[in-house]
Amino acid sequence: MVKVSPLTDKTEQRFKTLFAKYYEELGCDDDCAHLLDEYVLPDCLAGLVSIETVEDGGEVAGFVIYQIDGIENEWNFKEGFGDVREIYVRPESRRNGLGRLMLYTAELKLKERGAERSYCLPCEEAVPFFNACGYLLTNGYNCDLDCRVYEKPDLNNCCKP
Repeated sequence: MVKVSPLTDKTEQRFKTLFAKYYEELGCDDDCAHLLDEYVLPDCLAGLVSIETVEDGGEVAGFVIYQIDGIENEWNFKEGFGDVREIYVRPESRRNGLGRLMLYTAELKLKERGAERSYCLPCEEAVPFFNACGYLLTNGYNCDLDCRVYEKPDLNNCCKP
């Protein structure tokens, strides 16, 4: 059985392990444990970001981190937009629809919270996934992360590419 649900105490350690693998795949040099303990998890507890995990057969297989950009967030790139900040599925669980399920869950929740559009700043390897889910390349560019901006122009069609 596949289930997407908010991060809990029960799934936190597996999330941390997957987040570390995600950062390793990206080739990030940041101290992952520090990032999680000082920023990501406190921001989740404060309600500034949301974290959903996906379980497949009782095992946590991935996560998505998302928010609505606003002045209360340290990361406020496109105020009022839904921001899909991070999405990851462990390699052995890819190509089974779990990423799409998590993305659509995040989009629905962003829409419920008032976002009409969403964006992401994907690494090159993730661009085909976001394109397939309806995200379009814009003229936007994020200098801090050295990447292009992709937007989903209408969350009313969040479950359609």
